[in-house]
Amino acid sequence: MIPIVVQTLIVTSAPGPSALVLRPLEDSVSDGKYRVVPIWVGVAEATQLSIALEHTKMTRPMTHDLFLDAITNLDARIDHVLINDVQGAMFFSKLFLSQHGRIVELDARPSDAVSLALRQDAPLFIEESVLERASYPYIVRNKTGLPVTQQELAEFHSFISNISPDDFSA
Repeated sequence: MIPIVVQTLIVTSAPGPSALVLRPLEDSVSDGKYRVVPIWVGVAEATQLSIALEHTKMTRPMTHDLFLDAITNLDARIDHVLINDVQGAMFFSKLFLSQHGRIVELDARPSDAVSLALRQDAPLFIEESVLERASYPYIVRNKTGLPVTQQELAEFHSFISNISPDDFSA
């Protein structure tokens, strides 16, 4: 099992699919690239993922919130999510719940499992075989068209970390 994070969510309007893009947590940019795993999701699934990623609070509970309320009231918690298989363009995952010292395993669509995990800050994992079969290199380039170096990434990270909204006021 390899730890992964959500790299980005690309939301489109119907009829086109949206994409949940995952990457290995410990992948670093080497030679200007790292691996990503795109998972196609529908508009409704992308909306739920967006709500989870942005920690948006709705006035009424959404389906994922209701599910989390139910498992929380049953003294359970999401332990982790595992993307465990890919067949063609279809991905499969398992949602692992922890309750009173035992682990309960549920079959789940990756979009639902990731949405739930994000809401509880639960870790995400992918089987190495799935990563090998379904990942693509993501090439990071700078304005000259050359691969970005670790130094450039560190400088950009430092710049972004020190910026505030006041820097944009007139």
